[in-house]
Parts: sequence; C-alpha cells; structure tokens
Amino acid sequence: MIIGLTGGIACGKSTVGAMLASRGALLVDADRVAREVVLPGEPALAAVAAAFGQAVMQEDGTLNRAKLGETVFADSDKLRTLESILHPAIRSRMWEQMNRAKAEEPGRLIVADIPLLFETNQQGLYEGVLVVYVPREVQLARLLLRNPGLTEAQALQRIETQMDIERKKSLADWVIDNSGTIEQTERQVETFWNGLVRA
Repeated sequence: MIIGLTGGIACGKSTVGAMLASRGALLVDADRVAREVVLPGEPALAAVAAAFGQAVMQEDGTLNRAKLGETVFADSDKLRTLESILHPAIRSRMWEQMNRAKAEEPGRLIVADIPLLFETNQQGLYEGVLVVYVPREVQLARLLLRNPGLTEAQALQRIETQMDIERKKSLADWVIDNSGTIEQTERQVETFWNGLVRA
C-alpha cells in the first residue's frame, strides 16, 4: 500500500514520518528527493540556474538555497516558476523509488512524505492521505521557535504559501493531531498503524 503523508509547515510531519518508519514503513521523503534533484549535474539544477540566474548559485556550482528561498518566497510568480521545474523532477524520482520498493516488498507500507501534496493535486495518486495537523496558532509558534531568524510576518508569509491547514485536515483520509505531547502523537500513530497495517 502506498499512502501520502502531508501537513503544514511546522506541523510535525517529519516526526510522524519517523514514527511510521520506526514501525517498518518505507518513507520516501519529497524534501530529501528535492535536495537530490538539485545536486550538481542534475538537469533540474541547470533549469533553476537558467531561470533565476547565477545569483542563486554558489561559487562551487551548488545551489544557494537561502538565496533561492529569499527570491521565491517574496514573489508568487517566481515560486510558481521554481515549482514548475522541481515538482515534475521530484515526483518522477519518488515514483521510481516507490514502485521499486513495492515490487521488492509488496506487503510493506510505503509512505510518500510530501509537504505540498494537496497544493500540487497529487492526492488521487495515493491509496489514502494522512494529514499531520496542528491549529494555525500552534503552527506559527512552532515555526518561529524552529527558525529564530524569521520575523512573525515572514513566518506567516511561509505558512500562507501553503493550503490552509484546516482545509488539509478536511481533505484527509486520516488525521494525526500533533498539537499535544509527543506521547499523545505516538499513541495516535500506533492506533493508525494497527488499524492499517495489522488489519
């Protein structure tokens, strides 16, 4: 079974992904694949450099992620341009990995960790979507805690580039509420795991 895992920025999706992996799921992480597809020599990196210029490149030919982030988070058109380059490359590589895993271990739960799953309209590709949820005010507080260099306005700007977390929750097949303690989250993951994998 292949499911999608998503949530909002700073909702704890990676934490839940790690909990599922520790129980035996194969986690295919879009953020990790996103870093792979912009390594030197990758076609997507060449396309990013062509679209945004040398300002987003380091001297050694690697991507200046901070500079690119500043550029795209301040301009929705530039963000869309970047997404049109990266999303197809990321999606293609993830499905290569997932299809290979499914062929090798047909009974294993495969979890695709995709921050922008609903925004990129991929929900129909999976056998169900698990959303990691926290209310927006918790999301903002955690994002500011995680990124002390961000102002509240910058943090809100990043949250607002994504679909509202309440909307994601309403579209989910399963929800893990991560606004409590880590133990409470762990119990919900265990219940989900038992219901899905051991059923």
